[in-house]
Amino acid sequence: MFTLQNIYLAFGGETILNGIDVNIRPGERIGLVGPNGAGKSTLLKIIAGLQEPQEGYAEHANNETIGYLPQDGVSSDPNKTVIEEVENAFDTILELERKVKSAQKELATAEVGSDHYQKVLQKYGDLQHRLEQSGAYDLQSDIERVLRGLGFSGDDFSRSTSEFSGGWLMRIALAKLLLKKPTYLLLDEPTNHLDIESLQWIENFLRTYNGAVVLVSHDKDFLNKITNRTLWLNNGYIEDYSGNYDYFEEKHAERMEHRRKAYENQQREIKEIQDFIDRFRYNASKAKQVQSRIKKLEKMDRIEWNETDEEIAFHFPEPQRSGAINMRFENMSKSFGDIQIFSDFSYVINRGDKIAVLGPNGAGKSTLARIVAGLDSIDSGRREVGHKVTRSYFAQHQAEELDLDKTAFEVMREAAPMATETRIRTILGCFLFEDDDVFKKVMVLSGGEKSRLALARMLLAPANFLIFDEPTNHLDMQSKQILQQALQEYQGTVLIVSHDVDFLDPIVNKVLEIRPDDTRTYWGNVSYYLGKKKEFEESEENTSNKNNNTKDTKSLSRKEERRIEAIERRKKSRKTKPYRKKLEKIESKIEKLDNRASEIEEQMAQPDFYDDSEQVKEISIEYDELKTAREKAYTRWENLAETIAEIEEEFAV
Repeated sequence: MFTLQNIYLAFGGETILNGIDVNIRPGERIGLVGPNGAGKSTLLKIIAGLQEPQEGYAEHANNETIGYLPQDGVSSDPNKTVIEEVENAFDTILELERKVKSAQKELATAEVGSDHYQKVLQKYGDLQHRLEQSGAYDLQSDIERVLRGLGFSGDDFSRSTSEFSGGWLMRIALAKLLLKKPTYLLLDEPTNHLDIESLQWIENFLRTYNGAVVLVSHDKDFLNKITNRTLWLNNGYIEDYSGNYDYFEEKHAERMEHRRKAYENQQREIKEIQDFIDRFRYNASKAKQVQSRIKKLEKMDRIEWNETDEEIAFHFPEPQRSGAINMRFENMSKSFGDIQIFSDFSYVINRGDKIAVLGPNGAGKSTLARIVAGLDSIDSGRREVGHKVTRSYFAQHQAEELDLDKTAFEVMREAAPMATETRIRTILGCFLFEDDDVFKKVMVLSGGEKSRLALARMLLAPANFLIFDEPTNHLDMQSKQILQQALQEYQGTVLIVSHDVDFLDPIVNKVLEIRPDDTRTYWGNVSYYLGKKKEFEESEENTSNKNNNTKDTKSLSRKEERRIEAIERRKKSRKTKPYRKKLEKIESKIEKLDNRASEIEEQMAQPDFYDDSEQVKEISIEYDELKTAREKAYTRWENLAETIAEIEEEFAV
């Protein structure tokens, strides 16, 4: 078990971590969440042993190992190929292999039966056993499996690492970590550089990983699929929740509501006590009572509550109405050197389309976004921009083009000279530039802050066609939600290159899948697209199974076919019957639990409910127990329904 005890750390007089106590147990999947700047990456570095706390300690057993993937800044040897760079992470195994080969040579020259021969033979046997235990014989296939899962092709294995971008170098670093299988795997925003297929692969990998995983991510869907525990870090303190991100959101909201009510009750009590003190402070007959109340106030354990402003919201400027067709491609082709990205690509983007562009890395998603934005030319074919179409484009590298000598506010003012100071500050606030932060110069901003500023600047433009390339990589949950809501309400056309399913789903109405050899459109959101892809894959598998396993029934009479079908129906009924009975019982139980929960919710909604503290305690305990029982019942119901579906599918083949 990894233990963090009383961890304290401050920078420039600002407390980042204030007495953090956390235990990380083997096999846990932990989501470390919180607003940007809360100290999540700092805490990961302390766990990894890369940063020392000013107070407290972090410790784990000597035989336990730690692997850490930072957000950025990884490097590789430019003189090595991809496969050599990954193999380099296994120096111990490679050294064992060298020793085994050396012992083999020594054994070949030694005199059979001599004492020296026996010693070398013993040495060779020991080394061979250690090599077998190390997993060396599976290493090469494991390396190839992980690299392919992360999006590398077989041709990439022999390419120099110097040929790859920073995002691909992060994948190489991630591959090395996953293959080393540390006891504690620490990942800081690992999904930023993955496409949707690599994302699905790593989800499956992490769900079955033997060690503990601590994950910093702003990808809600990713967290929900992997984590079973959530640590909320904010204002230097940690709150621990025994569930995934959805569970955390629900419980955190309940906890905050209880705290708010407790705070308000305490404030009323404080006011009553203070009013009594102020009223009778100079009344001699009440002196003892006044002193008693003064002491009570001094000893009172004050409940902290930060009053928050109303929820921040951002709205795009009303765009000018464009023509019905925003952009049309006819037989468009685009190459970079010998690499063909698009060939005879034809596509129409209509007014009001909100399109997610998905596909494997290298297929041309970002290239298409730049072509649509008018930044890249095409080699042949036709690209036609619609009537009165005004475009605005965001890509992460735009952060590098910001004027380093200007402040964040000046960058915004330059982009929209007619915008009011209130509007500029509101948009900057949506992207975590608050108070004096707006007067920071670009040169002192972090990479994430620069990206957020570039995005905020783009949102000032009154365009009717917005093009985004990975807009959410440096946004926290709140900023993502603000952008998401704004794009849902936006009346113009949107094209987004992203792999963030939770962000995209409420926004998009089309998915354009780009592959090296094909493009395809799905009329729905990303979850619909993924569902259809899964159906297609399962259909192909079932077709293959049927072709291989189905009996030749052409020679059977219709009567014989009906007899066989009736037998199969009875078999299916017998097999599913016990599960259906259990399902009915669970449904009845769920109905009762739902009814009782509704009764309690009505009771809790009464204005005088919180007047009786004993009642509040009893009802709250019962309500929590009910919710836990409901969650277990629903999980049981889903498992039974899935079992029945599997049996029916078995008989359908």
